[in-house]
Amino acid sequence: MTTRNINEYSQCHKQTSITADTLFHGSRIPLTKWFWAIYFLGSDKGSISALILSKLIEVNWRTARLILSKLRTAMGHRDSLYRLSSVIEIDDALVGGRRKGKRGRGAEGKTPVIVAVESKGKRAGFIAMQAVDSVCHDTVNKFVAKHLNEQQEVHTDALPALNIIDNTQQHEAKVTPSELVDEWLPWVHIAIGNLKTFLLGTFHGVSGQYLQEYLDEFCYRFNRRKMEREIPNRLLNLAIIHAPIHSY
Repeated sequence: MTTRNINEYSQCHKQTSITADTLFHGSRIPLTKWFWAIYFLGSDKGSISALILSKLIEVNWRTARLILSKLRTAMGHRDSLYRLSSVIEIDDALVGGRRKGKRGRGAEGKTPVIVAVESKGKRAGFIAMQAVDSVCHDTVNKFVAKHLNEQQEVHTDALPALNIIDNTQQHEAKVTPSELVDEWLPWVHIAIGNLKTFLLGTFHGVSGQYLQEYLDEFCYRFNRRKMEREIPNRLLNLAIIHAPIHSY
């Protein structure tokens, strides 16, 4: 091994970096800074902003933003391996945005998000969230195909765009007055409320361009909420086994 972190095979003399085929592949950022970033991101229950991380590991804001982007994207890839099952609640929400404007489904500066939560009676199971351009048959169908096993029991409100769920699931939709929504879709609304608190508490608003990364992190944390102390080690293992993510 040389000082450039290169391994050379004795028989064929082929050289390869110790970071090849990992999340660190091709990065000019020292591994020690990556490791500290993983520790700080994994240890903070409320996540961490690029500005704060840049000061902690002594890099510029853009570098800290790149590190966090790759880690959050890897979190999303990891959770995409799972499929929700049993009883599942699905609803939509408007998230993010920094501009003040009208409220409701057409609110300015906000991004529609489809949210699904496994209902385990007195507790929530796994969750999945996807930012979309609009909540319509096409986006709902793709979300369900990606995140749910087929023929599960799915509860929703009576939004017409969700009718497409009938094609692959045991779907039950109810017209739900606001005062009864917590009885029919309790866990999905708790998840949406927690997400908004998560975003406002750490980031004070998120633009639609990067929203999916934050959704991926929120879901990753939520799905491992019973093993919070293990998250830094799990993130490190994920970075080692994850394929490279090219910068943009």
